[in-house]
Amino acid sequence: MIETLPAYIPTIFAATTLLTLFIFLWVIRNSRIKSLKENTGKIALIMIAWLAIQAFLTLSNIYNENTNSIPPKIFLFGVLPNVLFIIWIFFSKIGRGFIDSLSIEKLTYLHLVRIPVEVVLLWLFLNNTIPQIMTFEGWNFDILMGLTAPIIIYFGFYKRKINNKVIVLWNYIGIILLIFVFMIALLSAPFPLQRLSFDQPNIGLLYFPFSWLPTFIVPVVILGHMISIRQLSKSARKIAI
Repeated sequence: MIETLPAYIPTIFAATTLLTLFIFLWVIRNSRIKSLKENTGKIALIMIAWLAIQAFLTLSNIYNENTNSIPPKIFLFGVLPNVLFIIWIFFSKIGRGFIDSLSIEKLTYLHLVRIPVEVVLLWLFLNNTIPQIMTFEGWNFDILMGLTAPIIIYFGFYKRKINNKVIVLWNYIGIILLIFVFMIALLSAPFPLQRLSFDQPNIGLLYFPFSWLPTFIVPVVILGHMISIRQLSKSARKIAI
């Protein structure tokens, strides 16, 4: 952990991580598949175990020591498994059945967590653990997705004033912004690939609990975007037919 940080910063971030977990489990609990709803508890245990593994690796200084390794250890043990899992979900029959049973309206609530995440990133910058370009005072515009999520929820799903094409575009923009911020974080971290922010590298996300951002929160949010795009696109094709 970063001992110089005020206690409220890791506390609020940990609470944000748990909120992300809670919302995603709430979405699963409201699945259209009865067996999936009944196994929400087991899924919760798996996700909590993943968070515990990431906490152990981070607290054991696996991610913040020997940062010259290629690929970076946080990518190898934290990010890559999520990428492979998302690929499996979209290319397996079981996985597609799972994601097609979820409510995209409820999934959109996931993006509200981006607001506290961006506030925490600003605090990390002010405490000299990440560069300014990773915040909304720099090149990170991801907070806009959190701020516009209530508009999409209310006018897109409740009032039906926003058509599906706009919601699909909004989800694509959300993925692009996340990938952009991820690249900034990667290129400003003290890895062999570092190209940005040598005066203040991105070290904050290599410490607990902030390593949960690239290894849990971001993959869950991206998955939410991808599920929404898939379902809305399928719905559009059915209408066209």
